[in-house]
Amino acid sequence: MQNIYGSVVLITVILGAAFLAVGIIDGNRFVTVREEFALPNLSKECRFVLISDLHNKVYGTENDKLIASVRKMNPDFIILAGDLVTSQVSEDMTPGIELVNTLSQNYKIYYGLGNHESKMRQEPDRFGGKFDTLMRAVSGKNVKVLQNESADLPEFNIRVTGLDLDLEYFAHFKIEKMRDNYLQETLPEYDKNKCNLLIAHNPDYFEDYARWGAQLVLSGHVHGGIMRLPFLGGVIAPSYKIFPKYDGGIFRSGEAVMLLGRGMGSHTIPLRFFNPAELYEVVLKPAKS
Repeated sequence: MQNIYGSVVLITVILGAAFLAVGIIDGNRFVTVREEFALPNLSKECRFVLISDLHNKVYGTENDKLIASVRKMNPDFIILAGDLVTSQVSEDMTPGIELVNTLSQNYKIYYGLGNHESKMRQEPDRFGGKFDTLMRAVSGKNVKVLQNESADLPEFNIRVTGLDLDLEYFAHFKIEKMRDNYLQETLPEYDKNKCNLLIAHNPDYFEDYARWGAQLVLSGHVHGGIMRLPFLGGVIAPSYKIFPKYDGGIFRSGEAVMLLGRGMGSHTIPLRFFNPAELYEVVLKPAKS
């Protein structure tokens, strides 16, 4: 009996150590993913990189591995889909800031805010001027922060809009129903003659984004479900929702499509299980009429 008990304990320890090793390895590596979409009103083909949920993560020395991957993709522009940094009072935001400043030397960057940036902005008593510090640090001629506003890319007939979602829509354990006309009252009106891209950090409201008029939604927030299981997908969202409907990848609603990035980093517990970080190369092509 003691031999059996000892064997069970040994197997449990080995499996636990292996599981922890997977979490550490996947929490410190990233893969590149290429996706193509054919969109209406696009005037010509273009390429961009999607980065979501960096949370100040560093790959290599001063993010040289991440920067090298972006340069290899040679994008026309870069989309940041929120949570470049983490909303912790004492956290150093230097890694996220330096990444933006380095990439913006060669690429235009369109930065939509995530819940961590919004928390710093909406809770000044707790975070002081940290949000303003971040905004000043990343400001430059090639960086456009889209805080419920739009930017036009006339070369491609694209309009990029960034949604700064109220914190009530990042509730834990539940999905708060979006108020009627919230997006219409919060965002600029979409342009039916342009190809409309919407940076919306929280994917839970994809159907609302589609009804607003987005043709391509770029999201993050869920970190791929932190741990991924065969057939079941992501296990838990950062908001503690189990088996979230939107965990990562491509989703469709009517004529709208959403690309949900699995994120480049983590916060609180820096582990990812069977779920490495993902850097997206996105190619847009004009839809055939």
